Amino acid sequence: MNYRNAFTYFPVMLLSALFIACGGQEEKREPNPKVDKLKFPAGFEVEHLYSPGENDQGSWVGMTFDDKGRLITSDQYGAIYRLEIPPIGSDSLTPKVEKLKIGPNGDEKLGMGFAQAVTYAFNSLYVMVNHNPNDQFDKATGLYRLKDTNGDDQFDEVIEVRTFTGGQGEHGPHSIVISPDGQSLYIVVGNHIDVPEMDHYRIPRVWQDDNLLPEIKDPRGHANNRGAPGGWIAKIDPEGKHWDLISVGFRNEFDIAFNEVGDIFTYDSDMEWDFGMPWYRPTRINHVTSGSEFGWRTGNQKWSPDYTDNLPAILNIGQGSPTNVVSGANAKFPEKYRRSIFAFDWSFGIIYAMQMIPEGGTYTVKAEEFISGSPLPLTDGVFGPDGAFYFATGGRRLESDLYRVHYTGDLSKEQKQELKVSDLPEEHKIRRKLEEFHVGGPKAGAIDAAWPHLSHADRFVQYAARIAVEHQPLGEWQAKALAEENPRALAQAIIALARHGNKGHLNGMLEALMRPDFGSLSEEDQMNLSRAFEVVLFRHGIPAGALRSKVVAYLDDHFPASTNRLNRVMGKVLVKLEAPSAVPNLLALLETAEDDPNYQKTFTASSDLIMRNPQYGLDIAGMLAAVPPAQQTYYATVLGGAKAGWTDEYYEKYFTWVDNAFQYKGGRSYVGFIDRARKMALATVPKDKFDYYNKLSGAERLTGSGNDLQVAAVQPEGPGRRWTVEEAAPLMAELSGRDFERGHAMYQATLCQSCHSMRGEGGAVGPDLTQLGTRFSTRDILDATINPSAEISDQYEAIVFVMKDESSVVGRLISEDNTTYYVSQNPFAPNDLRELPKSQVKSTKVSEVSVMLPGLVNRLNEEELKDLMAYLVSGGNPNHEVFQ
Repeated sequence: MNYRNAFTYFPVMLLSALFIACGGQEEKREPNPKVDKLKFPAGFEVEHLYSPGENDQGSWVGMTFDDKGRLITSDQYGAIYRLEIPPIGSDSLTPKVEKLKIGPNGDEKLGMGFAQAVTYAFNSLYVMVNHNPNDQFDKATGLYRLKDTNGDDQFDEVIEVRTFTGGQGEHGPHSIVISPDGQSLYIVVGNHIDVPEMDHYRIPRVWQDDNLLPEIKDPRGHANNRGAPGGWIAKIDPEGKHWDLISVGFRNEFDIAFNEVGDIFTYDSDMEWDFGMPWYRPTRINHVTSGSEFGWRTGNQKWSPDYTDNLPAILNIGQGSPTNVVSGANAKFPEKYRRSIFAFDWSFGIIYAMQMIPEGGTYTVKAEEFISGSPLPLTDGVFGPDGAFYFATGGRRLESDLYRVHYTGDLSKEQKQELKVSDLPEEHKIRRKLEEFHVGGPKAGAIDAAWPHLSHADRFVQYAARIAVEHQPLGEWQAKALAEENPRALAQAIIALARHGNKGHLNGMLEALMRPDFGSLSEEDQMNLSRAFEVVLFRHGIPAGALRSKVVAYLDDHFPASTNRLNRVMGKVLVKLEAPSAVPNLLALLETAEDDPNYQKTFTASSDLIMRNPQYGLDIAGMLAAVPPAQQTYYATVLGGAKAGWTDEYYEKYFTWVDNAFQYKGGRSYVGFIDRARKMALATVPKDKFDYYNKLSGAERLTGSGNDLQVAAVQPEGPGRRWTVEEAAPLMAELSGRDFERGHAMYQATLCQSCHSMRGEGGAVGPDLTQLGTRFSTRDILDATINPSAEISDQYEAIVFVMKDESSVVGRLISEDNTTYYVSQNPFAPNDLRELPKSQVKSTKVSEVSVMLPGLVNRLNEEELKDLMAYLVSGGNPNHEVFQ
């Protein structure tokens, strides 16, 4: 029996599947692993042009072409480079690369660097620096303009356009994009940078958190000092003298792209540590309209896409790390790709091609995977003057590569079908007309023009109308808002008044919101009205006496409601009002609520990502094996902030649920979020029962910080290293007198037990390791552990299924019949099989890389590694000679 056939899955059956080309790669050429790992459509050729890391030129994250057709790139932590790219079809693909000399001296000192993005426009190079000044480089985080004033083809003048405050880092300033008319620039900035003073604000500068959910900031501290409005997008003139705020509420959007009619699209992320929490939002494609808000707030304060005062995604992608967004309008590609917006996912190595189809005031999206690979940490991409697609990988000092993609098929019969404004739906045109009231200050006739559209059926039209109203003087519309009879328009008008009014408007706003017959409204109008109550109470406080009781009675008769999303809003409003029925009703929901299976449904399923990235896939696998009940978790958080309405019976139910919640596995912050809700509720219990409820709610399960569960097994002390067989093999020459208990602990710590059984204990996905030491040498075991891809058994290989819609599914083929493949994607839930209809599969390829995760022993020091190897050799037998 071949040794590796029994062992290739050790120590954990997981991850890192390379995507082998399908279509478009059948021509004969020299093998190139950097290209061979890619999946891309038929008719295209992908060329690997350059590896900057091999030439000590860093990790490239920014790209732009200058007016002479040369590619300019930026190293995330270093200099700026300029490349002359060989034409398509050249014998040599190697570009000519030069490091730019920047500044008046043009010396070897870094004249300009640490660039998150570069854009050539207006005879200048605009550079977005992400850096704290130091001896190496004295420029601060901000936007700079470089000029060649002496004609020597170098940039001798450095102009500081604007520096930014907040926090330097990967959530700082990002891209600079030329406007469609070529007269302006758009600036794209993440949520760790403050909104600077602007000359104009398309969205009025009255943002707040507007969330009655009891605030829990990220338990591990991420973005805890960041408030509304989050990431932002602004429009500036070439000199940077006039700044216009376009949109807010992003977490960390890196880039934007315009389509043919000038609409803006971005790809935004969410906090992956929040996975499994009810406020988690997948990475998503947003249609960025004038004055738009997308609801990012710190911790658990993020807005639901259901809230009418922010805009929803037009496509939820799934988990990932968004980077580049670019239009294919200038591509020499087939028509559907010229009509596409391309979006990059850094974590899982996917370039999505998305066709935006106008619908109502926005778009629907038809998406596909254009290029994917593993590993493929995508950073930036741009279409060149030759119509080819150039993209880079790298970031965070990872290995960086430059690629070119061009079409090899016949384009002579392609007919350009450019989208025109005249082709847009009527709702789209109405929205654009309303957005004219977002600029230029108050306008006569704006209220009369916008008000009828507050009740429009299209959400994007409603939103544009409300922002148009908010730009007009309050005195012109506050009475109209309080007198509004249409329930849909009323919700919009009162939200606007809550944002711009004062506490003196509180009673009038609440009375107005109670005029409609709540029970006769549609679910959407009930949702919007409930959201209006929330914004009013958050901004202006709780009403007194009889009015408070009246509001409670108005909502209480209809709670619980028929939908989860409505119960989430109504529940926190009633708890804030201290409604007597709030706690018992929410406790009933806490025990029975089920998640909506299609809520924020994603284009890419989480299970499809497990085997694409060794670093993140393991976390996803663990989470999917025990996903928390998100709806119940939301109610638990609301109840954690309840100040009244508790009884001993209710406390018993609540804290029992909390203790049970620790069996689930969400993102890294899941345990901490549950613990913070637990502690809020404990603050209301009688002092003489605190210890009882503290224990009942799982306190003994937690570490001192409350962010993690207690781990019984011993963890590696380290320090570890990146082990090689050559380094480790001499240590294994004499394995005797080893520590059995520590060997067993290292076996658990390196996750071997998760997938392999030994002496009847452990997972059942990989081979049993009990007899390992009787069949193979210590060096063989060591070699297979450190180099799992050297030889892969067909028993445990991963398969790449390329679907007809250009998506791909990666996993172990467990079985098949005449119509279906049965695929296992999660080693922590191996019996959860995904069924792939054969009629939807275009091709299959075997992965050339083991699905075993490499590097897990890199946490171990010498003694710990020796104890682990002894444990494996012994097959878990404490009486084996290696322990004598």
